[in-house]
Amino acid sequence: MVECLLCKQEVSSSSLDVSKAKKIIIMLFNSFNISHLIPFTILVLLGSSFVLFFIPSKQVQVIRMIGLSSSFFVFFCSLFLWIFFDKEYARFQFVYDFAWIPASNLNLSLGIDGISIFLVILTALLIPICLLASWSSIKTNYKEYVIAFLIMEALLILVFSVRDLLLFYICFESVLIPMFIIIGVWGSRERKVRAAYMFFLYTLLGSVLMLLSILYIYFKVGTTDYETLLAYDFTEEEQKFLWLAFFASFASKVPMLPVHIWLPEAHVEAPTAGSVVLAGILLKLGSYGFIRFSIPLFPEASLYFTPLVFTMSILAVIYTSLTAVRQTDLKRIIAYTSVAHMNLVMIGLFSFNVVGLEGAILQSLSHGFVSSALFLVIGVVYDRHHTRMVKYYSGLVHTMPLFIIIFLIFTMANIGLPGTSSFVGEFLILAGAFKVNTTACFFGATGMVLGGAYSLWLFNRMAYGNLKIQYLTSFQDITWREFLVFLPLLIGTFVMGIYPEIFLEVMHASVNNLVAQINC
Repeated sequence: MVECLLCKQEVSSSSLDVSKAKKIIIMLFNSFNISHLIPFTILVLLGSSFVLFFIPSKQVQVIRMIGLSSSFFVFFCSLFLWIFFDKEYARFQFVYDFAWIPASNLNLSLGIDGISIFLVILTALLIPICLLASWSSIKTNYKEYVIAFLIMEALLILVFSVRDLLLFYICFESVLIPMFIIIGVWGSRERKVRAAYMFFLYTLLGSVLMLLSILYIYFKVGTTDYETLLAYDFTEEEQKFLWLAFFASFASKVPMLPVHIWLPEAHVEAPTAGSVVLAGILLKLGSYGFIRFSIPLFPEASLYFTPLVFTMSILAVIYTSLTAVRQTDLKRIIAYTSVAHMNLVMIGLFSFNVVGLEGAILQSLSHGFVSSALFLVIGVVYDRHHTRMVKYYSGLVHTMPLFIIIFLIFTMANIGLPGTSSFVGEFLILAGAFKVNTTACFFGATGMVLGGAYSLWLFNRMAYGNLKIQYLTSFQDITWREFLVFLPLLIGTFVMGIYPEIFLEVMHASVNNLVAQINC
């Protein structure tokens, strides 16, 4: 009897504790300002990086858990941005303002709209995938490796959410530092330092003109606040000068011809996770810079230089597609496909209509899923055989069937198979381009045909034929960890391809507002 009473007391006390915990959680949620969510996620990442500095390098499991838990936590926080996002509101939401240097009228202003929200979510998704993909492949300086990725994630979220031109530039260029270290330290071959310097210098030199332009804007307008600059009316000559200066920086990030040479070199030498971030997120910095700053701030100059952008983009799509067929390194092939797809995005951006712009944003997201997955595919075979030369691979369908199925799915997505994300994005881009320039639409479609040619050639080369057992000795299929790495990318690719409206409805109001600004 006494035992029963004690049990009842324990149950009642435990239920009381649960109810108290629920009340505390509800109170914390109600007291938390949703506008503080973006700076909160940044502080979580920076705080985790700071904690990792004091953990001994030998405690690899602890480092893994801290890195993964903090990055997954940031991803779940980013989903709340999507949940609470008002689809009918065209301007920035979750706005957070902090007076950085009040005397100079410089403020830390954060916020997202329908254009940037999915880039923030994509960043938050790919970083934990990168850490999972590097679970066993990174043997040295693992702590520093995780810190570099967490700091880079914080900087990327700042790039996509900051509403001040000067702070955008600072974060925009700061991203280069952790990526430079990742390529130079954890790269796979002897030329990794050379590739890191190429990546750094190509992208930095173009930004010098952008910095001078920002200084000109600051002394001209008196502030670098984005909302204020939107309302300022630059002269036509000023717009042309400033647009070209911004173009020099953003074009090297896309990259466009002829400043694309650094990308294949960086991809070949970077570790698998570095290639995933480079293709999935960093290439979006250039297109995001165009759609966020160049087009709305300098609309007359954007219309004036549209033929230039179309010409360079078409040349890049066709040239890189033909060049990809000639490559012997698996990463180089996918790198050239990235250049082709991102230049197709540029055609959509400069169509200046809702269809083309929404297609460009959707294709950027799709490229973040598909291209990242293809680099992860290459990482799987590289971890087993330590070579990326195409000539050593054939007949993998006999020994790695699950791997080949995943490879086939993302190859079809890369081609633009209906039902996948790339089909919707590319169709909308071509539809938008057709409205303004049928020539650009025709050559863009030609590039898609060429893309199908080299993608199918690569898949056929690796999947079928006789096994080359004289070169390859290990034929283990993908593990459960590797499958979990691919799973969110598979889901994202098919959801975006089958039901793109859940993405389009979020960006529709912001894109309409952008088109209205251009036409004014």
